[in-house]
Parts: sequence; structure tokens; C-alpha cells
Amino acid sequence: MECRYREDVTGMAEDIKLIALDLDGTLVNHAGEVSEANAAAVKEAKEKGIHVVLSTGRSLSRCRNISEALGRSSYIVTINGGEIYNHDYELVDQTKLDHSHVNRLWELKKEHGLYFWSSTVQGLYNTQNPFDNEIEDYDWLKFGFDIEDDEVRQVILDELQANDALEVTNSSPTNIEVNPVGVNKAAALLKVCQWLDLDMKNVMAVGDSMNDIAMIREAGLGVAMGNAQQIVKDEASFVTTSNSEDGVAAAIKKVIE
Repeated sequence: MECRYREDVTGMAEDIKLIALDLDGTLVNHAGEVSEANAAAVKEAKEKGIHVVLSTGRSLSRCRNISEALGRSSYIVTINGGEIYNHDYELVDQTKLDHSHVNRLWELKKEHGLYFWSSTVQGLYNTQNPFDNEIEDYDWLKFGFDIEDDEVRQVILDELQANDALEVTNSSPTNIEVNPVGVNKAAALLKVCQWLDLDMKNVMAVGDSMNDIAMIREAGLGVAMGNAQQIVKDEASFVTTSNSEDGVAAAIKKVIE
């Protein structure tokens, strides 16, 4: 499979000063590992003075090992932008979900018997590892569902998308991710760019799912993976190869060669 271009990207590459990489379905393969080719491309980009920023829906605890293996990063965007950490893994930005919204999400979980997962300041909780205290006892950052039934998923989506206080995305076709409105990877990268004295036109963003669309739209160069959801491909400047075919490495080479 070869990279497929939706628009002319000639001349864009020289403006790229920061590469933002999603993890699941993007930088990591189906085994959850970063391939040698992808790791080497990240290393080469950094050696050329380009900032490489992980931009993921995962919490820091679930991506720090990958970050450390890849070497020092200026910043790390986690929980879809709910938290941002600096190169010393110190928290520099955080946005929480209001308890009233979490209460409604929990009601939906119970009404429909849904599998849930969540990121809180106190830890990660899901159906297999439920929280023990009251909802108000936690600082919620993100709440998610995984719903195999298309009709049930649409019912949940319809309600959540009608709530203008929520940012609703996904990281796979069957899940739903909920952050506070305005919390997304693009908004987080805009903050990072301001801190680094860069512009979003200096960013290449690479991803595969709905929670990547905002950064792909706003970046100077938006790249969709070959395995990306079609709506993501439609928004991208070009489509690289899949996450099982070193698609990140192929995209990075377009910038550094």
C-alpha cells in the first residue's frame, strides 16, 4: 500500500516543526508495539530538530513507557487533551468533566447495561475495575462506553451530541469518548504550539479515529492512517499506510527527507 494524496503537499513539509502522533491504531501496531521503523523515524525527526509529541486518548500511566522508550518529548498530550505534561512528566494543563455530566453518563450505563471505562485523577476505572465511592468523590477527566450494538450506540450518541457542554468522539468504531466541550487534541496542540512559539501550520498530525479529526483538520499537514475510519481519511491532506505497515514512518519520511 502506498501513501495516497488528497491535495498537493509539496512545499508543506519544510514548514513542519512539530509532529503529533496518536498511539492506538497509529504509532502502535495491532500488538500494541511501536515498530522499529516507526521508532527510528521518530528518532530521526527529533535529531533534525522537530518536536515529536504523543497525542493520545490514553492516560499518562498507559503511555509513559512508550514515551520513555522513544526518548524525551517537549510535551505529551493525554486523555484527548484532558491533561498535558511537559518533558519531565509534570502536569501543566488539566480540564475536568463536571459531576453532573458524569452522573448522567452513569445513568446511561445502567439503563442500557453498557461497558464503561473512565479516566479520573484518582485512577482508571471500568466495568472490570469499578470505582468504590460516590461519583462526586472523584475528579473525572474522560468517560467512555464500548457498544457493539449499532442502534444502542446511536441512541447514546444522539443524546450526548445534543449536549453542547460535551466533546464526543471515538477511538474505535464501537466506542464513545466524552470530554468537556473544547477539550480535544487540536486545542491541546494549540497550547503546545503557543508554549513552543510555533503555529498550527507548523504541525503534522497523524491519526486514525474521530478523536484525531480536530488535530488533523487544524494542523498544517493532517495525515490519516491507511486503517483510519473513512471520515478521518476524508479530512486528511494525505493517507499513509496502515499501522501494521509502518504508516507513521512513511508519513515522517515525507517531512524529513
